[in-house]
Amino acid sequence: MDAFISRITEAGPSEKRPPHMLLESVLRPEIVPLLGLALLTAACDRQSAPASQPKATENAADASPSAPAGLGVVDRTHAGAAMPGNSFEAPNGDVITLANFKGEPVLVNLWATWCGPCVAEMPTLEALAKREVARVQVVAISQDMKGREKVDAWWKDQNFSVLQPYVDKKADLSFEIGGGTLPTTIMFDAAGKEVWRVSGALDWMGGEAKTLIEEGLEG
Repeated sequence: MDAFISRITEAGPSEKRPPHMLLESVLRPEIVPLLGLALLTAACDRQSAPASQPKATENAADASPSAPAGLGVVDRTHAGAAMPGNSFEAPNGDVITLANFKGEPVLVNLWATWCGPCVAEMPTLEALAKREVARVQVVAISQDMKGREKVDAWWKDQNFSVLQPYVDKKADLSFEIGGGTLPTTIMFDAAGKEVWRVSGALDWMGGEAKTLIEEGLEG
């Protein structure tokens, strides 16, 4: 607080702004990152899973569906939109964009370790990735602002064999194409054009998801 007061007083008498405006200008850099995290958390909380929902099991590919069908909302209003160019971190540390996945259909899942519905649906997403490995690339991109260390600590206990931990610690993709809602899953065709998106959790091994995947593969 002393630092804030010092910064306000250093503005000098030539600045005639009211005190509340001076305080706002000092605090703004500190609160912007916190507001971004709060928006993501609130969006995820609106999709919070019941306490009885199981977490990812030891063998995710053989797990029973953890995210019941009907929670996710399908949106086709962005169909035809191009992949965004935001960069994020690959599992090997390389900085890449979604353009790296063009050439084959790709299912992009935006999630976070602290998001209950995201964790709940992840075993079904792993199972989908294993079932459709020859037809669809499934890319799970964490929006954890604590970055690689936090994601890897959670990931190592999941025993996934197909999904890999991509990280976007600035959460740029979530706000660019997900509107800040987690989880959000977007289907892009082989040319990098959006087909549909799902806001909220979904059973990715269920009938609704199978119909959506086929729709995406048809272009």
